[in-house]
Amino acid sequence: MMDIVLDTNVLVAGLLSPFGACGEIVRLVSAGELALSFDARILSEYQEVLRRPRFGFEEEKVAALLDYIVFRGQAIAPSPLPLSLPDRDDEPFLEVTLASQAVCLVTGNQRHFPADRCQGAKVISPNEFLIFFRDKQAEKKRMTKRSTRTRKKPRTG
Repeated sequence: MMDIVLDTNVLVAGLLSPFGACGEIVRLVSAGELALSFDARILSEYQEVLRRPRFGFEEEKVAALLDYIVFRGQAIAPSPLPLSLPDRDDEPFLEVTLASQAVCLVTGNQRHFPADRCQGAKVISPNEFLIFFRDKQAEKKRMTKRSTRTRKKPRTG
C-alpha cells in the first residue's frame, strides 16, 4: 500500500466527479490501495469542507469516509515549516508530507506549493499521480514476474 497526502480539493473533486482522475484516486483510497497520511488539522478541514451544504454530501457518508481514512491512514504529528507557503492553510499538507515521508502530496493547486519551499517533497497533480501510480504498479508486476521465473521448479521423477 502506498502512503500519500491528499489535498482537500482532490478529495472533494473525486467525490463530486467519480469518473475523473480525482475520482479514481478516491476509489484507490476506498479500495485500500492507497493510505492517507494526515494530522488533526487536515482531518478537521476534510470534515468542515465535506459538510458544506453546497456539496450535498450525506452526513452519514461523510462520517463513514472520515472514519475509514482514520482507520486505514496514518496520523502524523508534524513540525512547522521553516518558510511559509503562499497560502498558510496549505501548510499542514506539506508538513504532514514531510513528516510522514509520504510518497507525495496530491493537489489540484500546485502553484500553492513553490518548489523552493517544499524541501524536496514531491507535489503533483491528480493526473501526474495516476501516471506515477500506474508506473509503480507495472514495475511491481514486472518484479513479481521476474522473481517467479527465477525460482527453481521441483524435480519430478
